[in-house]
Order: sequence, then structure tokens, then C-alpha cells
Amino acid sequence: MNTDGTSLTYVYAVARQTERLEALLVGLGGIDDAPVTLLTDASDTTTPLAFVISHVPQDEFSESALKAHFEDLEWLEGVARAHHEVVQAVAAEATVLPLRMATVYQDDPRARQALGEQRRTLVQRMASLDAHTEYGVKIYLPPPAPPTGAESSAEAAASDVEALSASPGKAYLQRRRVQHHARERIYEQAQRAAAALEVIAARYTSQRVRHAPQTGALTGPQENVLNDAYLVRDADADGFRAAIAQSAQDFPEIRIEVTGPWAPYSFAMPPAEPSVPADEERAS
Repeated sequence: MNTDGTSLTYVYAVARQTERLEALLVGLGGIDDAPVTLLTDASDTTTPLAFVISHVPQDEFSESALKAHFEDLEWLEGVARAHHEVVQAVAAEATVLPLRMATVYQDDPRARQALGEQRRTLVQRMASLDAHTEYGVKIYLPPPAPPTGAESSAEAAASDVEALSASPGKAYLQRRRVQHHARERIYEQAQRAAAALEVIAARYTSQRVRHAPQTGALTGPQENVLNDAYLVRDADADGFRAAIAQSAQDFPEIRIEVTGPWAPYSFAMPPAEPSVPADEERAS
């Protein structure tokens, strides 16, 4: 138990306490390679839920320190990677309810109190995640063709015939029109693909979260137009992936990507905030 006042209790996830999970955590390092352990609520005699925790430096994870660190991308990347690795390790062994990065309590007793206060809600959420795994499904459009390109041979031929008798400016506009029509066709294909995915999801999944499309370096030159997360029954995972792969063959001009299996980040609810921030507790 951290009682020296120099460390805080960092919570990665919620899981059920079992001997197998305890054995898995032996030797597992979390943030700064700190030992990862289970913190249980002694009053819980029916459903042995536990916080998956490690201890982190107070001077790096207090409320004021976190505000500064959230501007440090290198620091954030290291913490996020360590957080994810712990959650994924637990998910490989048991049902896990991931908590958001930087969920921190003043000490073990405060964390244990929070676990007890949230137990009923956590038990219900854990039950909905049993024997389920998260998968991501994304739709990407290819980058727009250059202004001088035409998307289909028929359109290209028609454009070339018109261009022979057109001025350079008119020929350019004709090419742009062909490009615009080709782009519209790709967007329509993406809409049909999204509808097909809805049908597949109704057959194989229990929940969906619609995330905002990704942009920038995450997508490269392609355009991400759909970024969904699905909670899939483990028994249906192979069928779900196979059905999407089969459906993707009907939409050759776009890319449909399935990612996972993941711990159910998209389907976990954030924990209740500690009633008093760590810095204020220390000052009182």
C-alpha cells in the first residue's frame, strides 16, 4: 500500500479477481515498469471485482502535473503505450473493463473506496462485456485522382473526344467534370458499403460506437469516412470478419479495414471522479 505520500494509485482497468489473473500479473510492469497488482474491495463477498493498479510518482501524476504533461506528446505516448499493454495483457486472460488513461487516486484506500461505490454499475457493465471483444471497422476512400486523370476508360474516351475540339480551358473543365463524377461514384460506393456493414453488424454484433473519422497522419493520402467500433461475441468473431471480407469484394474502389481484437475501450464507461482532486487533498 502506498502510504509514503510520494506516490499515487494509478488504475488501468477493472477485472474479476482470480488466481489465474494474479499469476499473470506477476512480473508484469506498468508505467515506469512499476509492478502491476490487483486492488480489491474487502466488502465485496459476491462478485470479486478488482482494480488493476500500479503506483506512480506523485510529482508526475498529480492534477497540476498532469495538466503540464498533457502538452508533452512524448510523455503521453509513453504512458498511453504502457496503459494499453497492461489492459491488453489482462484482456488476453479475462474480461476487462478498461479505464481511461491517467485515472489516479490519492492512495489505495481512496481507490478501494471508489471501487466499492461503483461496484453495482461495474458488475453490470462487466456482464455485458463477458465473452465479447471489440473490433474496429473503417472505410477509406482513395485519394482524388490528378486533374488530368479520368476514372473510367469510357469517361476518359468521351473526355478525350471532346477535348480534341475544345479550347485548353474548356478541355480542363471537361477533365475536372469527369474527375468530379468519378469522385461522386466512389462516395456512393462508400454509402452502399456502410449500409452493407449495418446488415452484417445486426447479425453478429451487440453494440456499436461511432467514432469521428480519422484525419492527418493516421490516414495518409486516403480519406477515412467511417470509423466504427463493434462489440462482437467471441463465438461470432470469425463469422463477422469473414462476412465483412466477403462484402468488401463488392466495393473494389474503396478499402474496408477490420482491426482487432481489442480490449473493449469503446464500450467502457469512465470511472467516477475522486470527490477531491489529489492536489487539494494534500493541501487540506
